[in-house]
Amino acid sequence: MKRFLVLSLLIASFSVVAEKNVFNDAIVEKANMEPAIPRPEQEKVAVSKLKNLEAKQGRKPNVLVLLVDDLGWGDPGVYGGGAAIGAPTPNIDKLANEGLRLTSMYSQPTCTSSRAALTTGRLPVRSGLVRPILTGDKVTQNPWEKEVSQGKLLSKVGYKTALIGKWHVGEAEGMLPHEVGFDYFYGLPSVQSDYTQFLVERQYADMMTNKELYTKASQLRPEGLIKGRKGGKREIAYPINSIEDISMIDQVLRDESVKFINQAVDEGKPFYLIHSFSKIHNDNYPAPKYKGASPAAMPVRDAMVEVDDITGELVALLKEKGQLENTLIIFTSDNGPNEDTWPDSGYSPWRGGKGTTWEGGVRIPGIAYWKGMISAGQVNNGLMDLTDIYMTSLRLGGVIDELPSNMYFDGIDQTAFLLADNGKSRRQVVYMWSREDFTALRWLDYKIHFKVFNTAVPRRNIDASFLLDIGTAPWVFNLNMDPKEMASTGHQYFEWGMPQATKFMKAHIATMKKYPNTDIGLGL
Repeated sequence: MKRFLVLSLLIASFSVVAEKNVFNDAIVEKANMEPAIPRPEQEKVAVSKLKNLEAKQGRKPNVLVLLVDDLGWGDPGVYGGGAAIGAPTPNIDKLANEGLRLTSMYSQPTCTSSRAALTTGRLPVRSGLVRPILTGDKVTQNPWEKEVSQGKLLSKVGYKTALIGKWHVGEAEGMLPHEVGFDYFYGLPSVQSDYTQFLVERQYADMMTNKELYTKASQLRPEGLIKGRKGGKREIAYPINSIEDISMIDQVLRDESVKFINQAVDEGKPFYLIHSFSKIHNDNYPAPKYKGASPAAMPVRDAMVEVDDITGELVALLKEKGQLENTLIIFTSDNGPNEDTWPDSGYSPWRGGKGTTWEGGVRIPGIAYWKGMISAGQVNNGLMDLTDIYMTSLRLGGVIDELPSNMYFDGIDQTAFLLADNGKSRRQVVYMWSREDFTALRWLDYKIHFKVFNTAVPRRNIDASFLLDIGTAPWVFNLNMDPKEMASTGHQYFEWGMPQATKFMKAHIATMKKYPNTDIGLGL
């Protein structure tokens, strides 16, 4: 509550009309939407391509989002990982080399907050989904009574929609994907470690070998993967009673996505599918055939090989069904690697990891592939955010104008950026939050921190870090010259830009005065 009072005061102080910013290239297209940089020539290209495609296909395009859990920027081969860190990713690399590799793709710092951004088009501070919902957590109200999923809007215009895999955006009644607008859900309501914490005695011995503790904790134990259809009840689809069951989760999820895609194509319907891997979130137990499959022969690297194979299998299915030309494929992560769980974690070359708003926590891989629509071999450092996937998907489905006017949407339609050769992003600023604290923004090649994370113990970004107020001036890093954010040079080299960056921050905070945030009880 204290944080909300502080934020309210901050919002009130910034509610005055913003001063002119000479560096502001974005325009307000709608009062309740994030200003975007106009790209008229790119837009012409996008309109022409989409018109020709729909005339050829006879229907709207499909969207497949491949969302890996806790995947670091440096894990795929095309981002410097792959074989270099003992886990080749030929299928992911092929997707990137034959499409568009985004090098400045951003998420939120934790699972729930990022997945909320992806499925609402809004920053989590607005929905109240500001941190991971943990075992036994209870929210004070259902944010989905207000939020609008892309599944809900796209289903209304004939799309077959599903989220298959990890959800982690609320598991109480009325909060699973099929209860918030998606036609179908099959997967983990929460997170993989919710299951393993009741199965791995060596790791969780203090709870599992204490009869009293285990008896009480077991009341919170999830029974398995859940499935449900819109308007229907939840049911246990895949019981989980052993590590062997855990190891097969992603194989089961792959089979479900294969069935879903086959059904949609056979019915002649466009589809929207978020295939949300359970890997490489701890605790990693690869499927039996992948045990020791990576050169590193470590569980997380074996899991990465499994993720890569499943990616290749789903792309191959689209080709087999004649849908590659009519499907936008986005491959990305929900946040940076969880360094706290090392050696069961991914990799990033940047400072920090999951739980922080240093680059290591929020800068993620982003690959856009669309045969015949996105030219191969492109690498682009333009800014893109997970909320942009939401808005772009709605644009492709023709429902972006159906969004309610009483809520603020942070996502930007990036269709023109993706479809134009060597396109330029329409996003001017990426805003970063930690729970209800505004921490940083990325503008051009600059990262400006208004609060900073101090990790007291190496690789303990979640378990042993502090979020601290800045001193005299915001911390500033030119990410071209200091990509690891090692030494702030704002006072020495960025005096020209500091007032402008501060204006962006003030304008952003001011939107929360007109469009108030929701508190669902996840704050302190």
